[in-house]
Amino acid sequence: MSEPISSIFQTAQNRDIRQLGINPNHWYVVARSDEVTNKPLGVTIWQQAIALYRDSQGQIHALEDRCPHRQVKLSHGQAIADELKCAYHGWRFNSEGKCTTVPYLAANQKLPNCKIRHYPVIEQDGFIWLFPGNVEPSTEPLGLPEWEHLNYIATVAIIKCNAHYSYLIENLMDMYHGHLHQDLQAWAEATLQDIDEDANRVDAHYQAQSYYKIDKIWSISQLFFPALRRLHPEPLDVSYIYPHWVSTLGKDFKIYCLLCPVNEIQTKAYLIHFTSLNAFWRLHKLPIWFRRFVKDSLFGAAQKLLDGLVVQDVQMIEEEQQAYLQNSQTRNYEFNRALVNVQRLMKNQVDNS
Repeated sequence: MSEPISSIFQTAQNRDIRQLGINPNHWYVVARSDEVTNKPLGVTIWQQAIALYRDSQGQIHALEDRCPHRQVKLSHGQAIADELKCAYHGWRFNSEGKCTTVPYLAANQKLPNCKIRHYPVIEQDGFIWLFPGNVEPSTEPLGLPEWEHLNYIATVAIIKCNAHYSYLIENLMDMYHGHLHQDLQAWAEATLQDIDEDANRVDAHYQAQSYYKIDKIWSISQLFFPALRRLHPEPLDVSYIYPHWVSTLGKDFKIYCLLCPVNEIQTKAYLIHFTSLNAFWRLHKLPIWFRRFVKDSLFGAAQKLLDGLVVQDVQMIEEEQQAYLQNSQTRNYEFNRALVNVQRLMKNQVDNS
């Protein structure tokens, strides 16, 4: 006789999941492209402080956010040509992290033999992807093919929560909490159908009732007027593609959550919502410039909805974290078997990193 699901979950759920580190040998998103200029931007990925900046050609570079002279943050400084200049004493470092200039160096003195770490970084699909591992990257960033696609309208929200990243991933993979969001949710009555799993991902397949059907121009108004919505069945698929999350609801909506774990009790992430215009075949025959205008004009159309979802979820996630900090031995009762797979993936990724 098989064990009850709640018992299985309790067996799998070791308490140290909330103190688990990350597998650094993946690409993480640390910023939006438009956040990084020749004025350095300081970011943190799992306790590693990093300074991002653009050089004179607009290329992105990522250096350890530390001047080896006095250990102050390089992100307080500025980009000069292709180098990063410390705000304190003006020491300069090239994109490889090597010190190239000390302004007050005497004629009989040599440049210090110091070097700070530089990180592989890629600008792709409107975001800055960074590889924090100590090995050469063997994979490509997850990417967002819909970002530039003319048939998709994007909205971006930033998640900042005072909680371990595992709480956010579990929240995203668990579609049984939809009633929390009321009118902000795009679906109802989710039922888990089956789960697929391998070494790098967990795919949970739900069946749900969608509130929206985007097949006519006027139907977009459903996003703003709840009275126009009509429930109909749609597949709802959610995937933890380590370290990020992807969801699709029918053919109309796709959502990404791009993770940037900060430390054991802080997580940053970018939530990107795409609404599909694929059903409007006449739109596809219009000039490219006009379709680009439509896409750009509607950017952020779902901002109020997305921001509302984030506020509600973050409150719950932070309460979970606080409860754990107050008593890490308290037992949880869980009936969504997808979360067993999710926690196993997190542990395996860290163990094998």
